[in-house]
Amino acid sequence: MHNIDTATRTELEAAAFRQLLDHLDANKDVQNIDLMILADFCRNCLSKWLVAAAEQRGVELDYDTAREYVYGMPYSEWKELYQAPATPEQLEALDARQQRKKDTQA
Repeated sequence: MHNIDTATRTELEAAAFRQLLDHLDANKDVQNIDLMILADFCRNCLSKWLVAAAEQRGVELDYDTAREYVYGMPYSEWKELYQAPATPEQLEALDARQQRKKDTQA
């Protein structure tokens, strides 16, 4: 990627991001908590990263709008249709993940 000009690299990164969103949309059964356990990010994180990127560029983008873009619908609708309650096992795994993260940062 070092030999690719900045504009082309940005286009490739944007295309990969859109593909990630399409992939997440096609796999709604993958819960945010599962993403957090495995990869330490979720759809909400992507939304926050979009807002932060917009702020860095002086572009106004609120969190709800970014979240609707990432989820492909209003978050409340997605949550009602696709979000399952977290299981005790998932909560335990998330706590363990967060503890490992704290331990490595200390």
